[in-house]
Amino acid sequence: MGPRKLLLASITTVSIFLHMFPHAHSETDAFPPEAADGPYASGPELSPGPALSVFDVDDYGASAGNDATEAFLRAWKEACNSSSDPSLFLVPGGKTYRLMPVSFTGPCRATTITAMIKGTLEAPSNRSVWLDRPSDLSERWIAFEDVDHLHVMGGGTINGNGHEWWINSCKVNKTMPCVRGPTALYFQSCEHLVVEDLQVRDSMQMHVVIAYSWKVLVSRLFVTAPGWSPNTDGIHVSNSRDVLISSCIISTGDDCISIVSGSAFVRATGIFCGPGHGISIGSLGANKSWAHVSDVLVEKATLVGTTNGVRIKTWQGGQGFAERITFQDIKMYNVTNPIIIDQNYCDSKTPCSEQESAVAIRNIRYSSIHGTSASKVAVNFICSKAVHCDGIVMQDVSLAGTGSYLTCSSLNARVMELGLISPYCRSDM
Repeated sequence: MGPRKLLLASITTVSIFLHMFPHAHSETDAFPPEAADGPYASGPELSPGPALSVFDVDDYGASAGNDATEAFLRAWKEACNSSSDPSLFLVPGGKTYRLMPVSFTGPCRATTITAMIKGTLEAPSNRSVWLDRPSDLSERWIAFEDVDHLHVMGGGTINGNGHEWWINSCKVNKTMPCVRGPTALYFQSCEHLVVEDLQVRDSMQMHVVIAYSWKVLVSRLFVTAPGWSPNTDGIHVSNSRDVLISSCIISTGDDCISIVSGSAFVRATGIFCGPGHGISIGSLGANKSWAHVSDVLVEKATLVGTTNGVRIKTWQGGQGFAERITFQDIKMYNVTNPIIIDQNYCDSKTPCSEQESAVAIRNIRYSSIHGTSASKVAVNFICSKAVHCDGIVMQDVSLAGTGSYLTCSSLNARVMELGLISPYCRSDM
């Protein structure tokens, strides 16, 4: 390793420790591993002893303003296969690199690997880049797969260049066919994953997806897209366990956070959401599928001007359960549908008919939720005739309107109220 890389390795080691250890200490204090009611996640442990092996994409032929995909893959291959730990895959700051759809895959020989993204990564704006690819490869832009002890950080920007996707969406232009668009940053089958200190903007559809992963920390992300951009979820969690999402600012055209089937022990804390569709469990049970989500805690969130607040949404005809879900210490400002459970969710061009089965919703708690509602119905429990909502507890909920008296609507739901509740919800069961 030459003098330049030794110096860079030393500087980067200090940078990683400054990023990781104060943050890890604060999260450990707030969410101890022994806590029984939620997940924990830890980042890769970097020893101060060995120097980092640095794999700078520029050294592999990447240049600003040009297609850097092959150079990135060459650098990743060597970083992943490095026998020296820890290994650093470096994207320098002050430059914009153009990337075609790319997948950084493992397993890696390096037992800990950091992707330090300091510069800007920009997607091609031409939709044909994805539409001409096989369907299983057309729904991701930047993917990390089967990489354990991965830490993605650096303060850089992931720019999805999604405008052409939005204006050609069937939700914006009804004459266009409905096409699934790519996710900007996709993580699949990763254990002990840390993603922090990045800006992810203007994705074609979802911004960040965590799928089939375990022990995940997502922190200090700034996720942004116009409020009218369709299907641009901020952070989407699917089939993953022990996930902590903290201290993120999310402003998009869809759910700020969406947690879907196969996910358990997920905690979201310190989230700012707006504009967008709020924080959602679901949708679950589409196409009569079996779905399950459990042990979710959403806390210390602020929602401003969103079209929903905290929401659970399931399709008719599905099976399974959504249970042990808590929303607490949440502030809402001018939010439509602040609290909503919708077992009749239907995001379809054709009406959804009533079904005889539903995803069961049970043991849901709302605690210390305060703010203002933009809709007269501030609390709305739309539950199935076939499978009622059971075990809903509301405690210290206070929502006010802007000049109008707010109401609670409850259908096929068993609701228990503790302490001050406004608007008052009467259980119809």
